[in-house]
Amino acid sequence: MRAIVTGQVGMDKLNYLKQVVHLAGERGERVHLYNIGDLMYREARDVSPGRILDLPLSRLNALRRAAFKDVIAESRDQPNVLVNTHATFRWRHGLFSAIDFDQIQLFGPDLLVCLVDNIEMVHHRLHLEHQSDATLKDMMVWREEEVVTTELLAQALGLTKQFYIVSRGRHQDTTETTFRLVCRQQYRKVYPSFPMTHVVNMPEVLREIDEFRQTLSRHFITFDPADVDEKLLLDAAMEAARDGRAHIEPEAGSFSGGRGSLRINVREVLDIAGDIDGQIYMRDFKLIDQSDMIVSFVPELPGGIPGLSSGVERELQHAFEHGKEVYVVWKPQRAPSPFITETATRVFKNVSEALTYFEERGMFAPTNLFGH
Repeated sequence: MRAIVTGQVGMDKLNYLKQVVHLAGERGERVHLYNIGDLMYREARDVSPGRILDLPLSRLNALRRAAFKDVIAESRDQPNVLVNTHATFRWRHGLFSAIDFDQIQLFGPDLLVCLVDNIEMVHHRLHLEHQSDATLKDMMVWREEEVVTTELLAQALGLTKQFYIVSRGRHQDTTETTFRLVCRQQYRKVYPSFPMTHVVNMPEVLREIDEFRQTLSRHFITFDPADVDEKLLLDAAMEAARDGRAHIEPEAGSFSGGRGSLRINVREVLDIAGDIDGQIYMRDFKLIDQSDMIVSFVPELPGGIPGLSSGVERELQHAFEHGKEVYVVWKPQRAPSPFITETATRVFKNVSEALTYFEERGMFAPTNLFGH
């Protein structure tokens, strides 16, 4: 597979993709990684680290074309290739393209991936690595531009069904997802659906949900909506505002790749409340669209109440209306409503029953793909 991976400035994509290459090596696959930024610096030895975006656009474009020309020549006979680049830049020159369509065509990608991350982490990394006055709002805009531009590039290349949004991962490692997209496309692609916000203070329910998520990720390529959890950031900011605090200090997350401690301005978070909700709505539906099927976990809450949030209901309806296979693990004793049963391909009583069904119907990848 020949893959182009995009993502906004501040994503730390290079270190993430190096981990993907390392994982591929452990699984017996050789993946060649080309970092366009490093190749541009190799062409421009007079430019200090971190200053290349300050060059005039004419020279910046020339350096990029020279770097990509080398990638095209060197990667021609390599079966598995990752190209780390950007679709756009928004810097002192304003918004400008970071790709050349003619060279992308010559490279001949098989898939395009836009890597995303929690916005506070992107903001944190950007300010560690660059002198910038960019706000959280700027980060939200840049991310949306990067996703849309990468998706348009995929459409122009005829790769609409091979465009994926993948989270960098904050509390779980998603390098397995990217590895499988590049080297193990026999895996089915699944969107795990489950309640999030209103079960945050229910540890037993959260434990069940985490086990469900981890189980699916072992058997499928999963696009997990919880890998970007900015709603929690917004909730924390709203609580801080009520308490009269001007800053919050969220955890970086064990897989975020962040350095140093986070200190986020509460006002900045409240200013992007609408962006957070809008992008969650957009992104989660796109994750469903790029999946083969949705598997929804509905836990039983205290009092025998089904843990069925409005978000889960909307996700199930969207998947059904777009021709996806819809599977529901229904844990409550109370029977599901017709709005669940009439749109579901099948309803299961527990995760084990669902896994047995999937295995019997050959939905798991061939066993020789597991391990090394």
